[in-house]
Amino acid sequence: MTADAAMQAAADLLFRCWQEGWKLPALPDDMQPRTRADGYAVQAFLEHRSTSPLFGWKIAATSLAGQAHIGVDGPLAGRILQERVVEPGGTISLKGNLMKVAEAEFAFRMVEDLPPRPADYTVEQVMAAAGTLHPAIEVPDSRYEDFVTAGEAQLLADDACAHLFVLGEATKTDWRSVDLVGFAPQAVVRRSGQVVMDRTGSGANVLGDPRLALTWLANELSRLGITLRAGEVVTTGTCMVPLAVEAGDQVHVDFGELGQVQVGFSN
Repeated sequence: MTADAAMQAAADLLFRCWQEGWKLPALPDDMQPRTRADGYAVQAFLEHRSTSPLFGWKIAATSLAGQAHIGVDGPLAGRILQERVVEPGGTISLKGNLMKVAEAEFAFRMVEDLPPRPADYTVEQVMAAAGTLHPAIEVPDSRYEDFVTAGEAQLLADDACAHLFVLGEATKTDWRSVDLVGFAPQAVVRRSGQVVMDRTGSGANVLGDPRLALTWLANELSRLGITLRAGEVVTTGTCMVPLAVEAGDQVHVDFGELGQVQVGFSN
């Protein structure tokens, strides 16, 4: 099997798992990615399975605790497929989802392309290309039985544990003047109408600053030869310890002046 054929076969298998809701112990040895570049190559084939333009990008492992949990040395980028976006206030099925968590995140929608180039983009250049800021909820999952020990290359092939995504409305506040590092979103999980979890996050948990996370993503894509396009959304990683959820729960994330977003869960 050629390298391209192996990457294509890996993507096909992972996509089937994703669609049908079952798990793999690992990718078969003859199609298993060995390097970070291999993992991204598999992920690119996953994008080809979508019938719509790419919705955007996610960043996984933006905290040291998150990186330690899955055994990686830094963040991972993953694609958000249009078919995997859920409307705010909607309901998400947990069928087949082993992680069963919700993550409160800062998300940006781009208004200018950032094409590949030799030099890294600066924070100022990336922020000038960002148009709107949104509260968001990511509901991740993996196609592996044990994602914790899968390793960096396999996790990248698995779309950095992307699964479902909820994008709140763009904030009407002048978010560029807001201290996102010190910002503290509040998340509440209700079960049978009762609060079962109340958690506070911080922008500092997202690579130190959500703007730094967005800049990391732009430069990661640039090094891969990929343009971060106008209209695409980038969700920058959880700003708090992920919220454990079960069927019947309602998750409400309050970003204060930046807006709110919520989603429900079913079997």
